[in-house]
Amino acid sequence: MKRTNILLVASLLLSVACALAADAVPAAKQKKPIALVGGTIHTVSGEVLQNATIVFDKGKIIALGASVTIPADAERIDVTGKHVYPGIIDSYDHIGLTEIGSVRGTVDLAETGSINPNVKAEVAVNPESELIPVARSQGVVIVNTAPSGGLISGLAAALMLDGWTWEDLTLKNGLGLIINWPSMVYTPSRFVRVTKEEWQKQRDEQLKALHETFSGARAYMTAKKAEQQKGVQYHDTDPRWNAMIPVLEGRIPVFVQANELSQIQGAITWAEQEGVKLVIVGGRDAIFVKDQLKAKDIPVIVTDVQSAPMRQWQGYNEVFSLPMRLKQAGIRFCIAGDGDASNARNTAFHAANAAAYGLPLDDALKSVTLYAAQVLGIADKVGSLEVGKDATLIVTNGDPLQPPTITERMFIQGKKIDLSDKHKQLYEKYQEKYRQLGAK
Repeated sequence: MKRTNILLVASLLLSVACALAADAVPAAKQKKPIALVGGTIHTVSGEVLQNATIVFDKGKIIALGASVTIPADAERIDVTGKHVYPGIIDSYDHIGLTEIGSVRGTVDLAETGSINPNVKAEVAVNPESELIPVARSQGVVIVNTAPSGGLISGLAAALMLDGWTWEDLTLKNGLGLIINWPSMVYTPSRFVRVTKEEWQKQRDEQLKALHETFSGARAYMTAKKAEQQKGVQYHDTDPRWNAMIPVLEGRIPVFVQANELSQIQGAITWAEQEGVKLVIVGGRDAIFVKDQLKAKDIPVIVTDVQSAPMRQWQGYNEVFSLPMRLKQAGIRFCIAGDGDASNARNTAFHAANAAAYGLPLDDALKSVTLYAAQVLGIADKVGSLEVGKDATLIVTNGDPLQPPTITERMFIQGKKIDLSDKHKQLYEKYQEKYRQLGAK
């Protein structure tokens, strides 16, 4: 009877813990200084500091080093034997825009139509997504969430993975305009339902639409700027063309999804003609145009390193070694996950795979921290541990690129983040099952 009562109490406590974890409350803003004392601090942008301290207040790093002055009112947290890193950044994903692929009501990736430059990813984000805490548990703190669908999908946003609303989550909106470059090579297969002539017509129509869209937006921008002059007629505001002005002015880039050599070459030529900043997303064949990419300083977001090559004649390690070859060619790059929101948690392991195939470990870590922040235009806030930057960091028991490593603590702009998630709840649930069965 006594054993039954103990099991009942344990089961009730587990149920309460799971319920609390599932409804984890977003963290409150930092109220007083916090000092992480005695750990190994990996600044990423500089040297590794042994037995050091990092202090942050009001969401910003105010000091770090082997001997720093800790404010009298600071909360001291002993992290001796632990490692402090900047949080992992997934530089291209759809987290917050999709939950369960088979449930249409949980998918808000794309708007109807082909030309949607005014779409803002952040306003469609679901802060209650179960995928957010799962990603956090593997050290992911920032995600570049991008819309998809059509030719021009809309504007991406950098999201912090904690907050009550999409406004709380948004670190920076309007990171860049998403363009899905049409395939430039007809590849017949059992999955292709159109003839070569039909495919060519569709491709040409898409390229024409892209040209006309930018031409129309540029004319609109010129007309709106001219309104400031006396006697010039007022032009109605068009949200679509208005959203493209930062791109045309060179303030934000276009993120062009392109993997094939001809796609990348087409995107480079087009971007030069339009006078816009370009970032290649995917970039499977980027190494074949390395000279152009380097000369024009076009960065590449390498997605899904853990994937097979596109062609039968290519080696099995074609994608695994791509980041290493881009590094050797002097091309700016970063590494993202596979784009599936449910797999954002694996972002660091794509970088680890690249390291296993030649990318130096230091660059592998930077590819999901500092390099990612630089490509996304948020390096003034995150990506490395420096005085003045956001206190967005993780405390681990080892190298975050290694699967056995556990993220023990997380801070986003100085806020203490709850690291419970659905995976951990299920683990504890079934641990309890076998405890009840008396299994050792």
